[in-house]
Amino acid sequence: MDGGLSSLLAVSVDFSESHLFFPRIVFAVLVVLFLAVLVTKRREIAASAGRLRQEVRDTDRMRLLGTIGLTVAYFLTMPVVGDVYPHSGLGFYLTSIPYLFLLSLLYLHVRRGRPLLIAAVNAVVAPSVAWYVLARLFNLSLP
Repeated sequence: MDGGLSSLLAVSVDFSESHLFFPRIVFAVLVVLFLAVLVTKRREIAASAGRLRQEVRDTDRMRLLGTIGLTVAYFLTMPVVGDVYPHSGLGFYLTSIPYLFLLSLLYLHVRRGRPLLIAAVNAVVAPSVAWYVLARLFNLSLP
């Protein structure tokens, strides 16, 4: 009886897989929400085909392709940098700063002065806070 209760409360974490814990949860939640939207809004989705064609014509392709390109580069470079500094989360941290800054530049309409300064500060502060909270406070392994 005692062995059963203690095994129920025991937690073992495979360090090589621990960084996948939250992404799996987020993915599952997003899939459930996507299916819920499809089920509850199926009539509106079917009726919006004409608007969708107009949206595709009006899409800012430079920003769309730039976002996709930056995101692909971000995910490809993160493990490479992470391998240089293993088990420290610096792969995430050191690639997130330029990624956020370049992504902000892509969407800025005015690329000088205060907006540029805000983008730069955000590019440093946001990953710093996320890295500190996830890697140091929660002791999660980041790439």
